[in-house]
Amino acid sequence: MKRMKRTIGLAAALLALVATTAFAEVYVTNVVCAQRYPWNGMVDIDYEVVADDPDADVWVYCTGWDADLNASMAPRALTGDGAGESVKPGQHRMTWNVTADYPGFASTAFSVKMCALTGGAPYMVVDLSGGVDALEYPVEYLSSVPAGGWGDEYKTTKMAFRLIPPGTFLMGSPTGELGREGNSTYNAKESQHQVALSDPFYIGIFEVTQKQYEFVMGSNPSSSKGDMRPVAKVSYNAIRGSVNGAAWPAHNQVDANSFMGRLRSKANMMFDLPTEAQWEYACRAGTSTALNSGKDLSATGSCMNMAEVGWYTGNANQTQQVGQKLPNAWGLYDMHGNVQEWCLDWLQVDLGKSAVTDPRGPSSGNKDARVIKGGTFYFGGGYGNPESCRSASRHFQTPSAGYDQTGFRVCCLPAD
Repeated sequence: MKRMKRTIGLAAALLALVATTAFAEVYVTNVVCAQRYPWNGMVDIDYEVVADDPDADVWVYCTGWDADLNASMAPRALTGDGAGESVKPGQHRMTWNVTADYPGFASTAFSVKMCALTGGAPYMVVDLSGGVDALEYPVEYLSSVPAGGWGDEYKTTKMAFRLIPPGTFLMGSPTGELGREGNSTYNAKESQHQVALSDPFYIGIFEVTQKQYEFVMGSNPSSSKGDMRPVAKVSYNAIRGSVNGAAWPAHNQVDANSFMGRLRSKANMMFDLPTEAQWEYACRAGTSTALNSGKDLSATGSCMNMAEVGWYTGNANQTQQVGQKLPNAWGLYDMHGNVQEWCLDWLQVDLGKSAVTDPRGPSSGNKDARVIKGGTFYFGGGYGNPESCRSASRHFQTPSAGYDQTGFRVCCLPAD
């Protein structure tokens, strides 16, 4: 492998390549990283996209790896070809301002992995403005974040989604992670194991807000009101239904009058909750740390690293407007804290250490409970402490329960 020079007393960094296929035959090759000289925190990433269709619109995704710290790095400060827009097959260059994302960056062995995806625009938007009486909810696709960012309309009258590429990741937490299984009364086991997800999927950029829920269902069950706060006090049964919707993983049907039933019928797409594996993969966005910012917990009480990415007991005593904290590398907000989020799976207390592909969870639930992820602001029961807000943290509730600290995020398979 070719090496590149460091300019501030560090050794060479590694280059890496990854080939990922989805929808059509498309992959990234000839990935070469080069740090600017003199060193100014900028890394140029040259790469080649290869596809069967020379006119294909291809979206590329990259993650960094610091071999010194044995940790993933989540790129945000990207410019150039493929940064927030599609590219055509051929040679391209993207630039990463690494020190803007990681001010203390000083690695002697740094690499970048890339994957490519075709078949769907990176963003999808569902228009809910017609409300409960609408005959349909129009769907549109965007190649980039709207000018000015995700404004209030995407937290009220519209619902925005990000396309997540397929891939493989380590689910769970390493034994030395601060806060790991910190409250055994409430947390399930976090045994670390490899998970492969074969298919891309869309997932909500924000937790479902109270206004969005009201547009679909005509009601708002939340205690602490606010149009752009996440909906809370909503049960798994209300989201999917207690008849057909209770049968996952036997099938993916939902009750017609449930939230997902109405959303499916009016948008004509397969909306659902994410599986536990999809949720954690989307949350991590290439990171292997406790938080999706690429950082671990700085403490288990008042935690400044947690405060950067989410609302928890140390900085909130009720739900907060979505989208105010630092997003992850895929642009998803509030994956840590605010409200904990329902997943499809029945609870399996220990997922084990064996590698799995596209897990759907057990056929029935330990403690008759479904999995919830992400932690919350809520001070009671340990749900809102930093330990419970980590990417790997696992909690559970009975499907009929609707608590003040529990909400959800919508997932969707791309249209063929």
